[in-house]
Parts: sequence; C-alpha cells; structure tokens
Amino acid sequence: MEIGFALPYLNNVAHQVDRTAEFAREAEKAGAASLWVGDRNFVAVNPKIGVGGPGDTTVPVEYRTAADPFVLLGVAAAATERVTLGAHVLIGPIYAPVQLARSLTTIDLISKGRLIPGFGVGWAPEEFEAANVEFTKRGARMNEMLDAMELLWTTDPVEYHGSHIEIPLQYAPLKPVQKPRPPFYIGAPTGARIALKRVGERADGWMPACVVPYFVDAEGVLAQRAVIDNFATEAGRDPSEIDTIMRVNIAEGTSVPQMVDAIKSLSARTGIEHFMVESMSLPNMDALLDLVMETMSYIERG
Repeated sequence: MEIGFALPYLNNVAHQVDRTAEFAREAEKAGAASLWVGDRNFVAVNPKIGVGGPGDTTVPVEYRTAADPFVLLGVAAAATERVTLGAHVLIGPIYAPVQLARSLTTIDLISKGRLIPGFGVGWAPEEFEAANVEFTKRGARMNEMLDAMELLWTTDPVEYHGSHIEIPLQYAPLKPVQKPRPPFYIGAPTGARIALKRVGERADGWMPACVVPYFVDAEGVLAQRAVIDNFATEAGRDPSEIDTIMRVNIAEGTSVPQMVDAIKSLSARTGIEHFMVESMSLPNMDALLDLVMETMSYIERG
C-alpha cells in the first residue's frame, strides 16, 4: 500500500508555501510515496453551484485560499528524488492545452518522469467564466483537451482543430520524459456516469475520493469501478490496465489511527493500493508535517 500527501496548496498552509521544498524533502524522507496538489482558482462570493452540485450553493471556507498547483509541483520536483508528483485533480477544461502541456512537460522533465497528471471537468461556473470558457460545454472541451494533449506530448510539429479548441501548426520539440506521454488520470464524482465512461474509454487511471470518517463507501467504489470496467471492455480496452488512486479527505478531529485504519480497510475491500491524504483544516505547516510523520510512523508500527 502506498500513501501520499497533499502539498501545502490549500487554506492555512497555503500561506506558508515558502516551506514547500522543506515539506517535500521531509515527506520523502519519512517514506511518503507521492506528493499532490489539487486545483482551486478562486471561490465566488455568491456561488451559483456549490460542492454538492446543482441546488447547493455552499463551498467550504477552506477553498478560498489556494496556491498555484504547477509552481508547487515544480518546487517539489526539484526538492525530491523518489516520490511521485501528482494532481488530484486539475480543472482541465479551463486551461489552454498548449500552456497546460508546457507546464506539465516542464514538471515531468524536472522530476525525471515522476509526474501523474489528473484532470476533472470542475463544478464552479465562475471559474469557467473567468477563463472565458463555456461551463455547459466543459465535458466536450475536456475530451478535446485530452486529444490535444496527446498530440502536444507525442508529435512535432503539431496542430489540432476541434469544435472547442484550436491549435495552429507549431513546433513542439520539448517532450516529457515519460513515453509515449505521462498517463492520463481522470476524476469522476459519485454518480457521474459520463465521467466514468470517459475513464473507461480513454484514461490510464481513475481518481475517486472519500471523506474519513463520514463518507467511506467501499461498495460504492466497487460499483463505480464495475461501470468503468464495462465501458473499457466495450471500447476494446483491458480494464486491468486502468489504475486507481484514491483521494482521502480527512474530516477535522479525525485521528491518525482512525484515518489509517479506514485506508487499510478500503484497500482490503477494493484492491486500491495508492492513496493521497489531505486535511484542509490544519492550522499551519508544522501541523502538516506532523500529520505526515505520525501517519508514516503508525503504518510502520503495523
């Protein structure tokens, strides 16, 4: 079982991003398998849609402060030698593919091929408005973004002409270390069948999430995975080649033993072997470092 941790990109710890390199080095030294960022551009004062989807307008206060995920991954890449570096997940459709590919290629090169880029379609209309991207077309744009990224990472010169994305013929000699390209991981929220279809048909990996201790649903994860596998089979793909990395959000007040035991139970029941741990309520960087040390120590003690 592999355990990774979120870099200081969100809420209180985002105010201490100057310690990102220190955190990355200490987490790697403690035995962490991976380091991660999420993606939150901003939170609207009067959100049209909240984290619960249409009909909900609530967004956690912790989401209001977020550091740049690409910069943090680059810092962590330069400060470490072994850990995998991932995004769980980037809001793919709001980014211009050329710039997105360039940023991720640079991180993959700095890290010597340790990047796992994860993408999701997002849920906040305001973030799309700020990027001048139509919110209702985000799924279609996501599909084209993946097509464009595939070409940008494997072809030179490259061009792409879609309904939502245009890339003029251009030179693209700078390529990632990973061949033929870094893997595509895709996040799919509970019940989002179209997102599960996208995972099954074209992703290298799936990125689900849970909340310890309030929302840990192994049977639900297995049911969603079965849907993904069916879509993969229908597309002529081998479902066993689609990896899974589970994001574990820790509710405030949850102890390390409670969190680790929940992860072990999920792993035993679902077969998932890689987990990314995030606690949005920690007061500072020292508390984040303590979480890493206590978690790895508890796992080592068995």
